[in-house]
Amino acid sequence: MPDKPSIAVLPFVNMSSDRETDYFADGIVEDITTALSHIPRLFVVARNSSFTYKGRTVDVREVGRALGVRYVLEGSVRRSGDRLRLTGQLINASDGAHLWAERFDGKVRDLFDLQDDMTASIVGAIAPRLELAEVERARRRRPDSLDAYETFARCPASAR
Repeated sequence: MPDKPSIAVLPFVNMSSDRETDYFADGIVEDITTALSHIPRLFVVARNSSFTYKGRTVDVREVGRALGVRYVLEGSVRRSGDRLRLTGQLINASDGAHLWAERFDGKVRDLFDLQDDMTASIVGAIAPRLELAEVERARRRRPDSLDAYETFARCPASAR
C-alpha cells in the first residue's frame, strides 16, 4: 500500500432499468475520482482499474488488497421519473467498517449540474472523514522505535 491515504471509487450500481441512469452513474464515478485526485495527500486509483469491478458483487476487503488501497467508496443510483437518488458509502478496506454513508436526491433538469452538485457534496463530505480516519490510524499504530517515541514525548510541544 502507498505511504499516504489511498482510495478506490468503485462503479456505482444502477438500480434502475434505464441505460441513461447507467451513464449518469459512470459519469459521477469519473467526476468523483477526478475531484479526489486533486487532493494532494491522497492516492486515488485510476478509473480503469476500479471499473474492472463493474457489474460484480465484491468484498471491499478483497478490493482493498487487490488495488492496494485503505479506503473504498461505493454507491448506487436510482431514478424515478425526473428524480434521481444517489447513495454513497466510504468503507475502511482493512476491516469493512463504514466510515460514512449518505443519500443525495436531485431533479434531472440539467444532468451536468446535478453531477457537479453531487460530486461536490460527496467529496466535501468524505475528505474530512478520510483525514480523521488517518489520524485515528496513526494513533493506533505502534512506534517503530520506543527510544524515538520517548525522545518525542520529552520534547516540549512548542518545539514540535
